[in-house]
Amino acid sequence: MAATAYERLKLHITPEKFYVEACDDGADDVLTIDRVSTEVTLAVKKDVPPSAVTRPIFGILGTIHLVAGNYLIVITKKTKIGEFFNHVIWKATDFDVLSYKKTMLHLTDIQLQDNKTFLAMLNHVLSMDGFYFSTTYDLTHTLQRLSNTSPEFQEMSLLERADQRFVWNGHLLRELSAQPEVHRFALPVLHGFITMHSCSVNGKYFDWILISRRSCFRAGVRYYVRGIDSEGHAANFVETEQIVHYSGSRASFVQTRGSIPVFWSQRPNLKYKPLPQINKVANHMDGFQRHFDSQVIIYGKQVIINLVNQKGSEKPLEQAFATMVSSLGSGMIRYIAFDFHKECRNMRWDRLSILLDQVAEMQDELSYFLVDSSGKVVTNQEGVFRSNCMDCLDRTNVIQSLLARRSLQAQLQRLGVLHVGQKLEEQDEFEKIYKNAWADNANACAKQYAGTGALKTDFTRTGKRTQLGLIMDGLNSLIRYYKNNFSDGFRQDSIDLFLGNYSVDELESHSPLSVPRDWKFLALPIIMVVAFSMCIICLLMAGDTWTETLAYVLFWGVASIGTFFIILYNGKDFVDAPRLVQKEKID
Repeated sequence: MAATAYERLKLHITPEKFYVEACDDGADDVLTIDRVSTEVTLAVKKDVPPSAVTRPIFGILGTIHLVAGNYLIVITKKTKIGEFFNHVIWKATDFDVLSYKKTMLHLTDIQLQDNKTFLAMLNHVLSMDGFYFSTTYDLTHTLQRLSNTSPEFQEMSLLERADQRFVWNGHLLRELSAQPEVHRFALPVLHGFITMHSCSVNGKYFDWILISRRSCFRAGVRYYVRGIDSEGHAANFVETEQIVHYSGSRASFVQTRGSIPVFWSQRPNLKYKPLPQINKVANHMDGFQRHFDSQVIIYGKQVIINLVNQKGSEKPLEQAFATMVSSLGSGMIRYIAFDFHKECRNMRWDRLSILLDQVAEMQDELSYFLVDSSGKVVTNQEGVFRSNCMDCLDRTNVIQSLLARRSLQAQLQRLGVLHVGQKLEEQDEFEKIYKNAWADNANACAKQYAGTGALKTDFTRTGKRTQLGLIMDGLNSLIRYYKNNFSDGFRQDSIDLFLGNYSVDELESHSPLSVPRDWKFLALPIIMVVAFSMCIICLLMAGDTWTETLAYVLFWGVASIGTFFIILYNGKDFVDAPRLVQKEKID
């Protein structure tokens, strides 16, 4: 059994040191952090000074270096999600960021402002929903991966054995990672979504669990992180596992999603849908092959379901994806293109059955993972469906929920929960739980990448498209437009800082935060707002004659429309762009 992390902790603070005391039964360890030298050592309880200020905490997220020096980040609040094979799963809901330094007098005014901005970035990420952990169970691996491990792996600490793709505080834990003797204080934290439900069908009770694990490689926000990087990591890559636990038997079905794995971008420019740009000089096959080599090693066979439009601005990406798969010529990869919007236009969502029928035989071949109550592996999942649309959010989530239901139907029949010929859709109570959980999963993934809840969740929740759902989609699309253009630069910088893609150097002669905004970023939008407002005022307060009123309206109307088109033409000058890490520009 893997060494567990300490569950009950106390933080003792003195002017010179932080002491993190393990309060589990029989524990005498105390993690000591020197606030001056930053040295990390292991002590015992008697070493804690009685004068220290003491408070309970629920885990160490890690440490980070900012302009003012080092900071310790601790979990101060948690919520119980449920129990997973007798292991408690928690969601971290509040954090505290503690400075090693006792004063900021050593900073200049500019450094002080930069440090304040970096802290705001850090707190922005910490305020995002979806950080999960367990002190006794490895949440980063699927059931199948955990069943196929060596005795040496089983003896590793949770930090050592974790899948680094899904350890969002891996960078923050780098100092503790280097010292195996303190690993029980190091808590790997997952970012994504977890829900657990105790369900009943035909009077038989089982646990149903849904876990989405967001990769911390090529992580970021919607329009600033697309495609793949040179290592083959895909943007918005998420591994989703559906688990059933019944009478000692465990079954799971795993799917993945990720951006179209070529080098492309779609930088915001104030247009509702910026034109996707495929890099004309990059070696696409190199990154593409790296991506699928790793996917095949980890998951086995790959069935790609590409849901993008096969006309308009999305068409070149669909063609590029199909061409790359054909050129690779791997027998482990199958490619299916399904134009979601075309097939389901006019709210004909029943036509999704066309896709399900097309992949049914492939899904049966891929199978699912099943281990019986004695621990014997009955079946292995031989591969995964890798679904994508443009964002890998709304269309993708709909398809994943349908594929997962089909797998669950087979699992519950095999376990004896469902009778032969009985359909899962007929179980009204469970169907409600199932649909709402998948809709909640969609919202969580969408908020983390696009900044709003998912679109099309009315179908996921109810099984049909509704007029109210269309209105809510319109509202979410409007909010996405605003955030993607005017706040995603800060969001991207925050994630890059948190994950270690950018490291603060207080000796840096030129801080990226000191780059002034182009005057156009504020000037022309303000002019447009003023002009539009004056146009409305002229309409409400008519002049002495109708010709005078018309003249005012025409003047301010032309001013507002003209300004709007100037902004639209040079939209990239007005968006909130990242400043810490230069993102790909493909012109």
